Amino acid sequence: MSHVTAAAQSYLGNPGTMTSRATATDPPCPIAPLGNLPLPPASRFANPDGKTIVLGIEGSANKCGVGVLCHDPATDTYQTLSNPRKTYVSPKGCGFLPKETAWHHQAHVVQLVRAALHEAFPDDDRPERHISAIAFTLGPGMGGPLKSCAIAARTLSLLWKVPLIAVNHCIAHIEMGRVATQASDPVVLYVSGGNTQVIAYSDGRYRIFGETIDIAVGNCLDRFARVVGLSNDPSPGYNIELEARKHTHDNPLKFMELPYVVKGMDVSFSGLLTFIEELTRKKHFVRDGLKETDEQFTTADLCYSLQETIFAMLVEITERTMAHCGQSSVLIVGGVGCNKRLQQMMADMVSDRGGTLCAMDHRYCIDNGAMIAQAGMFGLQFGSEDMCVKMEDTECTQRFRTDAVEVVWRPRTRGEHAFACETKSQQKIRPEATGSYCRSSPSPGHPPKRRADNPAAPAALRNCANPSSIVR
Repeated sequence: MSHVTAAAQSYLGNPGTMTSRATATDPPCPIAPLGNLPLPPASRFANPDGKTIVLGIEGSANKCGVGVLCHDPATDTYQTLSNPRKTYVSPKGCGFLPKETAWHHQAHVVQLVRAALHEAFPDDDRPERHISAIAFTLGPGMGGPLKSCAIAARTLSLLWKVPLIAVNHCIAHIEMGRVATQASDPVVLYVSGGNTQVIAYSDGRYRIFGETIDIAVGNCLDRFARVVGLSNDPSPGYNIELEARKHTHDNPLKFMELPYVVKGMDVSFSGLLTFIEELTRKKHFVRDGLKETDEQFTTADLCYSLQETIFAMLVEITERTMAHCGQSSVLIVGGVGCNKRLQQMMADMVSDRGGTLCAMDHRYCIDNGAMIAQAGMFGLQFGSEDMCVKMEDTECTQRFRTDAVEVVWRPRTRGEHAFACETKSQQKIRPEATGSYCRSSPSPGHPPKRRADNPAAPAALRNCANPSSIVR
């Protein structure tokens, strides 16, 4: 149990049990490689030594996190000072519901704030005096958890007399990834339990080039994990990944042909999920134990096949976006982004194109408070009207598009790609992309086969376990 200062106890209540394990061990990240606009003069919220320190609170889903981030003008760097979080793990076979998740966040957010402040300022009796602003997740996300953490943010803002910064959850993932990997202008694949989007920056906003038209990729993985009885601890998607890793050169798993649904620049997972759920009701499915005949298949076979198929779909639309935008780097963000197989498949595709992959581990891919602090820092330093809000404008929203936020800290460069200058939500009918693979998009109802030996096949299919069996 770590020590808690008397001052922290006075305004945060009785100290609970906190871990002494450091949550922020990375060195400072320089600003220059990001290619952002020059920083304005230090705001009135900066500390006397010129440092700006933002506390970020994240709670859009089943993870409640608090991060403290510092900008040091002397070294022109950003550094995460602390980043603790707690995860609500639902019972096996169940998803996490808004009410229970909100209760979890309410029970832990005070303790997390205390832990974050103590780690960031271990020898200070009044750590709150260093905080320049409070950033919180405005949306998108689950209503109850969002509101629980927003109330905590409002309370701290009033107690400490510092401004509130309302942050778009998707923007936070992107900016945390850019800073952590030093990627200036990548194509972004954002994959999580609630979102699946391929994004590129153009003309002051992050434009959505492709996305899921039904459920998110993480939701697809989570729901399948419940069907086959995998645990939610630490997460369903990770346990699917562990099952799929049983595939080796010496002991290959069986690849089950699944629906491969790419529609233009968008993807669909709901039909695929229904199809694979039906497979678990077949007599040849062996939930536990070993296969005895060639017709039988196991949980590991299905997990492996599901990963290979949905990741190939994601890599295909990412490659198409790269070709369309003329970009050479890809940044993967979101909870599913720390999947090693997805990173490997994406790296193979990007390498074929002579580019680079920017990927992170679970510390920054999974929802965390530092990413909210990072986006909030940009909003505070550049005076974003979308983000620097009054108390009465801090009502959370469950629907908050990535392209709804003006990115004032990046140059308003205008890409050559045609429809990226409009937000997708503004377009009555979105024209098809004109990239090399988009031109050959099949008409609905007549999907041609696309095989690995076809020179026009995306690298995603060449990386798939059995590409010749995949039908677009």
